[in-house]
Amino acid sequence: MDWYPLINSLRIALFSSVIVFFTGIFAAYYIAKLPRAIKGVLDVVLTLPMVLPPTVCGYFLLILLGPKRPLGILLSQFGIQFAMTWYGGIVASAVVAFPLMYRTARGAFESFDKNLKYSGQTLGLSNTYIFWRIQMPACKQGILAGMILAFARALGEYGATSMLIGYVPGRTATISTTVYQLWRTNDEAGAFFWVMVNLAISTVVLLVVNMLERKNGKAGAK
Repeated sequence: MDWYPLINSLRIALFSSVIVFFTGIFAAYYIAKLPRAIKGVLDVVLTLPMVLPPTVCGYFLLILLGPKRPLGILLSQFGIQFAMTWYGGIVASAVVAFPLMYRTARGAFESFDKNLKYSGQTLGLSNTYIFWRIQMPACKQGILAGMILAFARALGEYGATSMLIGYVPGRTATISTTVYQLWRTNDEAGAFFWVMVNLAISTVVLLVVNMLERKNGKAGAK
């Protein structure tokens, strides 16, 4: 049994989740403090990958990072190529998963009690200390839920991934692209197996998110 699609999907999802975690928190933290008009514009731009068809996101990534595009040619001078490589899947998955992390983190930051921040400032605590030691722990349930959802989205990504890295067994194959290729070749048993693998992982992820939401709800009730 070739387990490469599972291994590749998991590493792509893990790496993209780490990227999305830091970029999503950074964007959410600073945009939450901006005036409403600017915040609205940035919200639209940063949330577009969530509402656009994944193939459209993949098309834009090909335009940007394709081997015959200016940026793609520049990167190739340093031996970096995102098209048709497994790590190109990290970029594609991060792009489509980013809005989930960003929106969830921003909602958590906006619901944070600002009096806690002001109290810390009156005690002479730095903004960095307040963010990591007070605000992040207070918002951890929402942020963790956002990261898990982003991981699940990255794990199941097909459209943008197939556009940018295609399907090469043993090189770029993921669970989603493998299911499609097996179905195209009438290997319904193989396709069904990978569907069940993805279903099992997604079910576990959703159960964890539900547990976090219940825990957060109980903490809010207290």
